[in-house]
Amino acid sequence: MDFNFIELLDVPIWEQLKIEEALFRADHHNYCLINRGSPAAVVMGLSARAEEVIHLDRVKKIPLWRRFSGGGTVVIDENTLFVTFIGNAADFEISPFPHDLFRWSGSFYERVFDPHPFALKENDYVIEEKKIGGNAQAFAKGRFVHHTSFLWDYKKEQMSILKMPPKMPSYRQGREHNTFLTTLKDRFASKEYFLTKVKAEWKGRFGEKEKEHEELLPLLNLEHRKALVEFKLVKP
Repeated sequence: MDFNFIELLDVPIWEQLKIEEALFRADHHNYCLINRGSPAAVVMGLSARAEEVIHLDRVKKIPLWRRFSGGGTVVIDENTLFVTFIGNAADFEISPFPHDLFRWSGSFYERVFDPHPFALKENDYVIEEKKIGGNAQAFAKGRFVHHTSFLWDYKKEQMSILKMPPKMPSYRQGREHNTFLTTLKDRFASKEYFLTKVKAEWKGRFGEKEKEHEELLPLLNLEHRKALVEFKLVKP
């Protein structure tokens, strides 16, 4: 079993997603990847229809991308903290299905968030019934990808790009985004401290092996689903 840690800084979300899909489809190792400082963008799930999930007239100059995994639509910017797990389900001693993966990831983050009252609720990460992180997953041939965008902070005007989603978890109780979401900035000393806790939990479980950004770039040239890697800009 080969477990690796990758730390990115200021990498745009489209480039992060390219790397993630290459690691998922063209590689056979296990990874925890973190990124912060990505510029503003809107990212939709694989099957989302833009007109159903966002106010197209409010997008303006913010780029809109469609990722290769499922899940909901998120607005991200330099205050979003990304954590992605990619690997072989067997190496994590789980089955390659959402329920088992969420059970594992929930236990991982319980230790990261301690002593805060973190919980996994209807596939969302929450603190005191408010969402702090959006998740998306993909599975293929015994491998999985589980990526999360944590809200260190967010801009209310950017969040207003999102419509109320067609499907909502019951615990949301119809709340608008600004009363449904909460941030990490009042719970952790800094972005770096939070990500250090993620890094420490991963390395405590799986060891100290790290890879540099440049080591991953050759993977992008390997044969995999490049039609999705391109992330064509969605136009109204």
